[in-house]
Amino acid sequence: MALKIQLTGSSKSRLGTSLAEINVTPLVDVMLVLLIIFMVTAPMMQSGIGVNLPQAETESAPAESGLILTITKDKLIYLGDTVININLLERKLQEYFYGRDKKIVFIKADRDIAYGFFIEALDIIKKAGIETVGLITEPIEPARKK
Repeated sequence: MALKIQLTGSSKSRLGTSLAEINVTPLVDVMLVLLIIFMVTAPMMQSGIGVNLPQAETESAPAESGLILTITKDKLIYLGDTVININLLERKLQEYFYGRDKKIVFIKADRDIAYGFFIEALDIIKKAGIETVGLITEPIEPARKK
C-alpha cells in the first residue's frame, strides 16, 4: 500500500526556489553595524588606567618596544594592568626583564603626583638594572602653545 503524491509543475518550482533563497540583507546590516561599533570603540580602549598626563611640545616615543609603568596621582603603580606595591617594584622589574636584551621602561605618570614619589620610583627602576627610561606625555593643545 503505497501513497503516490504528484506535484504539478508550478508547485515544484515554487517549492524549489523558496528553499534555495537566503536573504542576506539583514546579515549584512548587522555586520555593518558591528563594524561601525568596533571602529568607534577601538580608539577609546587604548588606555585602561586613567592618568592625567603632562603635556609637551615634543612627541612621546612609541611605547611598543618596552614595558609601560603607570603611576597614578593616588600613588598606585601599575606594571601593565597589574597594581604593584612600590616595595616589590624592583623585584618585579628584575623578573620581567630577566634574560632580555633590551631593558626599556616607559613611564606614564600623572601630572599631579608628588615629585619625590616620582623620583623614588625612578630610583627603583634604575636599581632594577633598567637601561632606558622614557616618559610618556600628551602633545600640547594648539591654544596652549606660546
